[in-house]
Amino acid sequence: MSITTAKLLTAEEFFLLPETQMRRELVRGEVVETMPTGFRHGKLAFRFGKKLDNWAEEYDGGVVGVETGFILDRNPDVVRAPDVFYVRAERVPAGELETFADFAPDLAVEVISPSETANEVREKVQDYLAAGTALVLVLYPKTRELVAHTPDGLARTYRSGETFTAPDVLPGFSCAVAEIFV
Repeated sequence: MSITTAKLLTAEEFFLLPETQMRRELVRGEVVETMPTGFRHGKLAFRFGKKLDNWAEEYDGGVVGVETGFILDRNPDVVRAPDVFYVRAERVPAGELETFADFAPDLAVEVISPSETANEVREKVQDYLAAGTALVLVLYPKTRELVAHTPDGLARTYRSGETFTAPDVLPGFSCAVAEIFV
């Protein structure tokens, strides 16, 4: 009996794949495709990203973006694309990056889709934190909760009526949870 294994892709090979309508990430060298996000998902990601971008422009000049590939690990390669990301101004590379960022964002935000499993969400959070992301936020549209994950393994849940702050990572930023889930 012979067993053949698929060739694992590098981040560079992954970047050169033709575009499709599916969303893709590279997870330990293997391409994982998911459906495009739903309307509510996109709205929540934009709302939070807009608040974060307004803060970044006013306070530190860092970069906020959406669905951008970050190389989080090598051999086998992991490329994740958070729904929203933030990179502090002093960590933004000079010039324009045309490919994936070869570093972890300071903040990664994931909006949970109905099709995602708890294991998939946990794996994403672990990938970001292991790569050096200081804060991973997971937004749960159905329960209207924001869960903040930090490298020390702690997670704090923020609910409607509470205000999210993270002074160590986002000094001066605050956001009422209810404002995200409008």
